[in-house]
Formats: sequence, C-alpha cells, structure tokens
Amino acid sequence: MSPSSPASPAGSSPPPSAAIAPASGGGARDEQDTARVAGRGGVAVLGAKVFFLVVGFVQQPLLRFAVGLSDFGGLAQALVVANTVNNVVVSSSTQGVSRAVAGAPGHEAAALRAAMRVHVPVAIVVAAAMAAAAPAYASFEHADDVVVPLLVLALVALLYGIYAPIIGYLNGTRRFARQAGLDVIFATLRTVGLIGFGYAFVRHGLSGVLGTTVGWVAAAACIVPLALRSADLGAGVVRGRSEDAPAASVPRTGPYLMMLLPIAGAQLCTNVLMQIDIALLGRFLSRAPAVMGAEAEAHRQAVKTWVAIYKECQTFAFLPYQLLFSVTLILFPMLARARAVGDEAGVRTFVARGARLAAIFGGLLVGVLVALPESVLSFAYGRADAARGADVLRVMALGQAAFAMLGIATTVLTSLGRERAAALLTLGAVVLVGGACALLVPSAEFGHEQLLRSAEATAVGLAATLALSAVVVRMCAGAFVPAATAARVGLALTACLALGYVTPCVGRFVTPFAALAVAGAYVAILAVTREIATSDVAMVRALRSRKAA
Repeated sequence: MSPSSPASPAGSSPPPSAAIAPASGGGARDEQDTARVAGRGGVAVLGAKVFFLVVGFVQQPLLRFAVGLSDFGGLAQALVVANTVNNVVVSSSTQGVSRAVAGAPGHEAAALRAAMRVHVPVAIVVAAAMAAAAPAYASFEHADDVVVPLLVLALVALLYGIYAPIIGYLNGTRRFARQAGLDVIFATLRTVGLIGFGYAFVRHGLSGVLGTTVGWVAAAACIVPLALRSADLGAGVVRGRSEDAPAASVPRTGPYLMMLLPIAGAQLCTNVLMQIDIALLGRFLSRAPAVMGAEAEAHRQAVKTWVAIYKECQTFAFLPYQLLFSVTLILFPMLARARAVGDEAGVRTFVARGARLAAIFGGLLVGVLVALPESVLSFAYGRADAARGADVLRVMALGQAAFAMLGIATTVLTSLGRERAAALLTLGAVVLVGGACALLVPSAEFGHEQLLRSAEATAVGLAATLALSAVVVRMCAGAFVPAATAARVGLALTACLALGYVTPCVGRFVTPFAALAVAGAYVAILAVTREIATSDVAMVRALRSRKAA
C-alpha cells in the first residue's frame, strides 16, 4: 500500500489522485495535454498501487515463515494500532497537501510550506500519543510483549507524517511518475526491511516482532530523504518564498486543519472497522484463569498462534475490498462530475453500473475463497495452518464481501457530497461489529471456536450495515446494485459455497487450476442466468476509456 498497509484504501473518502487541479484556461490543446498527462499519471499511480498490493500480499506468508507463527501473531496485534494510525496519517496528509498544492498554481512551494507547518507538529503529536498509549493497549490485549514494538512503530508514524505530505505535493503538481516510483521503491524497501530484520532477529534469539518493526523504521528512514530529493523541495521551497503569494491560494493553518479533520475522521472510522475484530479477538483469547510462570508463557504463545491464524485468513478475505478499490477510482470522479453538472440521470446510471460491476467482480473472488478456503490457505501458509483456518476464512470471506460493497456505497455518498452520511454509516458498522464480537466471542471455547465466532460476528455486523447503506444510497442516488444482479450473484455464490463442501484440499500446484475452474463455474452461472452479456465487455472498455480521459 502506499505507504500504508494493504488494507488502506477507504471508500469513505476520495483517493489522492482525485485531487488534481484543473488546467487553467488555455484552449482545447491545453485541455488535451492535461487529459493526456492525467491519463498517463493515473496509469502510473494505479500500477504502483497494484505493485504495492501484490508485494503486500506476498509479504505476509514470507513474514510468517521468517519469524514463525507465534511472532507473526504478536506482530498482528501490534499492527492493529500501527496500521490504523499510519493509514489515517497517510490518507489525510496525501489528500490534504494534494488539494492545497493543486489549488495554489504558481505558488506550490509556498502551499507545501504552509501545509508542512501543520503536518510536522501533528506527526510529532501523533507519534508521541501512539507511544504513550502503547502500555494501555498492551494491557487491553493482555500482551505486554507488544509495548516495545509499538514504541518503535511510533517512529514509523512520525516518518510517515513527513513522507506522505511529500507524496501529496508530487500528486498536486502532477509529477505522477515520481510519485509512482517512490511507491514502488518504498514497497520494496519495506518488504526487505520487515522480512530481513525479522529473520535476523529470530536467528540471534531475539524477538521477531521487534525485528520486523526495526526493519520498518529503517525502510521509512530511507524513503524520506529519497522523497525529498525526488520532489526537488530544496530549490522549490526557496523559489516559493514570495511575499506576494495570494492569501486565497496558499492555505492558512486554521482552515487547512479544519479541512483535514473530516478526511482523518472518515479514515479513522474505516480503519478501526478493519481492525476491531482482530483487536477484540486478541483480548478475548487472552482471558484465562490466573496462571503464572511457564503456564502463563505457554498461554501467551497459544494466543499469538490463534491470532496468527486469524491474520492469515484476513490476508485473503481482504482481497475483494482491495480489488474493488479500483472501481472507486473510476466511480468517484465520474459521479462527482455528473452531480456537478446536474445530470441526475447520469448519476443513477453510473451508480447502478458501478455497483453492478463491483458485485460481479467481487463475487468472483469471494466465490473462489468460499469454494477453496483450505486450498488457498495451504497454498500460502501450509497445510497445518490451513486446517485450522479453512472454515474461518469461508465465513470471513462472506463478511468482507459485505465490507467491500460497503466501501462502494460510502464512495457513492462521498462523491455526491454526503460525506457525513458515509462517515456515520462506517461508524455504525464499527459499533455493530464491536458489539457483535463482544456478545458472541467471549463465551466460545478457547481457540478455533473463538476465531469462528469472531468471523461470524463481523459478518453479521457488516451485512447489517450494508443493508442500511443500500437504502441510504438508493435514497440519495436513486440506484445501487440492481435486485436482479444481487439475486444472480447470490445464486452463483451459493453454488460455489456448496461446491466447497464437497471439494477436498488440493496441493499447491493444483490450487491455481482449481481456482480457475471455480471462477469459470461462477461466470457460467451468471452467463446462463443472463447476468453477463457481450454488452458488459463494451461497458468495461468504455469505463476504462473514461478513466484515461
């Protein structure tokens, strides 16, 4: 992710690439040049994000084998806080600076300097707060061993608070190739740092969790100077120190901070929603009769092992959400443009088409996961882990499918200027998921049963929120997923689910072919029921053309 975790995209706020300033009046040629630059830049940035997602996905099993199952679980508990904080810092900083810089043509350096007067102090405060909260979170999780890694990860949050505004500056000044290049470099550095340092620490008898966090800090410390050099900020800032910069174009501290708060709030709700189930699971797993000494250590190792299994399932379950993020990149500017010109029919058309495609493509991936949960887990993590997490992944995949479509719904609402409704729906999902987990998980038997209950509770909370979101989107936009599409996709998923109960776990070599067979069956069902037609191919091509434009 760029530079956040693989689960960072959030439908409740626009992607950074949406904050590009329009070209100033210069005729048709200027507009064509701007469109060409934006199109090429969009391809570069999207390519970098795909690279980051792929690297992030491969990174998980490599980390699992580098530090061991137990330390992988301990790292997962530490990342609950780190990923939440980092994603909020990155998204709000990138979007805020991009908008500020794009809105100050000719005074970009001055706009960046003004924005950095906000972001640097905020980064320091956030890092200090994260470090101060580390003991309280460790106490909540009954996991004293995550305190030191969290203190190290606070440095990552600080460095991200400097790095992300630079990415926003590159985005706002349309230097997309440099932005994409930094994303690729950082993805590589972070992967090497996490795995390399984690493995080295374990080999020397030290904590693999601590090793991975040290590697992450090292990667972030390397990317910040590279970003400063890539952005040419030394010369740019000097040239930008003009005293006659228009007050209207260079952001002032107060208004700029007020602009950041809604972005950060929406991102906070989304990222808490993504982490709350595993955070509560770690706490409920840790509840046990008072034990001391070796028994306490053995129980802690068991807790980390089961958290690791749940984290492994999340690696696959979040894939539909990450896949559908590309739909939001296309849908957001199209909807915003249609609403700006008062084209209500266009809004309804774009929402219906975008939501329909999201349901079909998301259902394709979910169908594979519910049909082959043990096989795909075995492919990445080995048979022993897969046997303990297969039914958990099956339930979790269905729940995260609802989360992915919730992301589409909140993107629609944000595109139509209903940011508050989107944030409230996401906050409601946090409450529902947290309440369901608190109600169902503690009473379950320790271990596998608690993992399964957690996945079920999360799925129930997300499904309920999605149902409410569908009603709200239809009220605001006049459309969402067509009822016929929902029924046909549901039928195809039911068939894949039934197939999963009679399909045995297959080997690593066979798994990709089995996945293709399941995907083929899913598509065949939609074709037979006339949900998919040749016109859909033309529509996808048209969407791609609109995105490039």
